[in-house]
Amino acid sequence: MNLPPLILASASPRRAELLRQLKLDFRIIPGAAIEILDGQLSPFEVCQLNAHRKARAVAKKNPDSLVLGADTLVFLDGKIMGKPADIADAQRMLTQLQGRTHQVVTGVSLIHLRAHRERMFAIGTDVTFRPLDAEQVRDYLAEINPLDKAGAYAIQEHGDMIIAEISGSYSNVIGLPVEQLRTELALWAG
Repeated sequence: MNLPPLILASASPRRAELLRQLKLDFRIIPGAAIEILDGQLSPFEVCQLNAHRKARAVAKKNPDSLVLGADTLVFLDGKIMGKPADIADAQRMLTQLQGRTHQVVTGVSLIHLRAHRERMFAIGTDVTFRPLDAEQVRDYLAEINPLDKAGAYAIQEHGDMIIAEISGSYSNVIGLPVEQLRTELALWAG
């Protein structure tokens, strides 16, 4: 693809790995922006707004680059489940999710300031958890570090222990909807 220099405005190693799968050259410059968790906005709006804030913070210092910002959140019954504060909070979150279907939404923002171009989109994936008892929740938490993960889990890390099925993009649940991103970048390249 004939793209301007690409910057991933994220410190997430999972997003970097997904972007590498697209065979793109890019730099990583984390976007320092305070995330908004506004319950008045839809899940898609919250994630797009946060992705935009991250991308814009980096784009201001790199106006000749195409900057990609992303934000992934878990929503249960329309309520945001962010990153847990501690292990007890992670246990509470997984207990709430067990046996239920929730939505994982990733918002993506692409900004090229010099070209005055911007594109935002969000993708949702439905994830259904297995019924879990307290011991199964503890066993799962012993396998991963839940503190840097929205909803206190990672589908790619022992997800088979807790997840019954997904409907939609698997990579979206990890943190970057590569299928849609590939399409968007192709349009960007013209």
